[in-house]
Amino acid sequence: MRKILSTWCSHEGSGLEMNMLEDLESLQFEYGIQKEDHSWLYLQGRSRGLMIKACAHATFFCKLLCNLRESLHKKQTSRCVLTGLLAAIPNDELKVGIIGGGNLGKQLARVLLQLVPIPAENLRISTRRPEVLDEFQKLGIQCFYHNPYLVDWANVLFLCCLPSQLPNICLEIQTHLEKGCIVYSFVAAVPIARLKLLLNHTNILRPQYQCVENVNIWGAGKDITAALQDPVILQATCPYSAAGGIILNIKWLEGVFHAALNICTAKDMPHLQVLQLLNELFLSVHFEDCEKDEASCPKFQLHDFVDQVYTKHLPQRRPFPWFDLTAVQLKETPFTQHFSTSTAFRDHLTYLYCDLFGISLTKEQQPGVSISSSSK
Repeated sequence: MRKILSTWCSHEGSGLEMNMLEDLESLQFEYGIQKEDHSWLYLQGRSRGLMIKACAHATFFCKLLCNLRESLHKKQTSRCVLTGLLAAIPNDELKVGIIGGGNLGKQLARVLLQLVPIPAENLRISTRRPEVLDEFQKLGIQCFYHNPYLVDWANVLFLCCLPSQLPNICLEIQTHLEKGCIVYSFVAAVPIARLKLLLNHTNILRPQYQCVENVNIWGAGKDITAALQDPVILQATCPYSAAGGIILNIKWLEGVFHAALNICTAKDMPHLQVLQLLNELFLSVHFEDCEKDEASCPKFQLHDFVDQVYTKHLPQRRPFPWFDLTAVQLKETPFTQHFSTSTAFRDHLTYLYCDLFGISLTKEQQPGVSISSSSK
């Protein structure tokens, strides 16, 4: 029936085809499901919500890294001009690799391309079936099946594979991982401690999500990219928001900022300059009433990242130490206390999150806050 309607409607225009088929009961997902099984339909909305949140947080992370790398490049260029070294400095661009070309890998690629946006030449995908990614190859994205080659090139690597595939993938790539390459895992079934052992690598981020209630606000008729341009859905993805019944373990956000510190440490940047840079990039987006009381605006401090004993013995021009991101996400850190006690800090980070997606908030528009910090 659908084939007949589609063939007929194609002569009248694709818009008419969509309109005629859209409301047909027999073509809806719920059609044919027994009434006693309808109680399980909430899982469809939950799965979509998890996909949207995962893509949103990966996009936020990549936006932060792009801004950080651009700022570091400008500062390095300025220093060279001042010291008379006029040779061109290559721009340290974000190069993103995705292992896995299934539903998550493809959705992530679309979102990163359109919303970061990452240029097609800076995004590559390794998958067992690159021939099915014609959509991306037409855009100029290299798609192939060679995981070590991808890892040699990328400085951020997203793992979008099945748990059963992960041990072999880790065995393939572990000797190709540079210390500074950030591995971002979506393989929920493999804990971060296990992933650290499999990869022999510590620069790993792994978001954890907890489903607490069945609330479907995720816009079933929209693709992921369009959903993340809906202000209501986007605010529901804010790291501190429990809207939609899905909570992010906020230790992930600690890992994100420590990953930024590691990038600066790799550039041998003095820690005081790093703090200034982080404040400029991540805490410079303010509410209107911040102008009345600037002293109340939060700032990154040295003691947010290292303990007092280390602080006393840290020379001014010394970089931050290299942080094990897996330990940051598994244990209490100096930053953990800052997260749990500073409402102003959470407010400003939420404001930054929405601002990076092109949405401005007032304090009254802040999404509901819920903090999950348990680690596994």
